Amino acid sequence: MTTEGIEAVFIETHNWGKSAKFFQSLGYELEFSTDHNSGQLRNGDGPSLFIAEVPADQEPQMRLVLKVPDADAFRPDPGVEVVTPFEDTHFGTRMMTVRDPDGRLWNLQAPAKN
Repeated sequence: MTTEGIEAVFIETHNWGKSAKFFQSLGYELEFSTDHNSGQLRNGDGPSLFIAEVPADQEPQMRLVLKVPDADAFRPDPGVEVVTPFEDTHFGTRMMTVRDPDGRLWNLQAPAKN
């Protein structure tokens, strides 16, 4: 099984409220927010934006999130470095992190187990 394209952009921020308002001013609509200073926004049929607040001493990062339909059936090619295997998230999905040949981290996201 392979990935199915870009599902989301994961954006870390130092201020969830300001970031959410910024993207809303660009036409994104809030789909949901969590009690962890994070939430998801969407603009049309494109990938969603998931924004999460991080502490001030942590540099905000941004990653593309690739869609995986079934975490249990996904078998990465031997050339793919798995940094963290699929783990449950607090926002209702399962997430894996892989590293590309240039050292960039990518998230793979699958639905939560039923």
